[in-house]
Amino acid sequence: MERTFVMIKPDGVQRNLVGEIISRLEKKGLKIVGLKMLKISLDLAEQHYQEHKEKPFFPKLVEFITSGPVVAMVVEGIKTVSTVREMMGATNPLEAAPGTIRATYGMYMERNVIHGSDSLASARREINLFFKPEEMLN
Repeated sequence: MERTFVMIKPDGVQRNLVGEIISRLEKKGLKIVGLKMLKISLDLAEQHYQEHKEKPFFPKLVEFITSGPVVAMVVEGIKTVSTVREMMGATNPLEAAPGTIRATYGMYMERNVIHGSDSLASARREINLFFKPEEMLN
């Protein structure tokens, strides 16, 4: 079993898509083993997006992800990282395959409603940023 990190971004929370997105993950057969709603601090946002720190869009990323509450999740299943990535679709909702979460609910690149880890290494790092071991089911 793999675990990955999934976050419903402020636009998804604000648009009341939390239940719909969680339902899609669960209907796929994935198990939610950690779940919380939080407002991300500036420090946590900068750690989360550290690989983009030198890119020109970094300040906008941090500003957006700290603009409202998010729902952070640890999701478990077989090949979970690739399954969630496939379900999310391309980063730009206008390029995402029909039926994916981003194609269905995303507005544009900066408002694509969901984040999912892109590798097992990223999943471990992101899970550890957002969750303590005792906050997850075993």
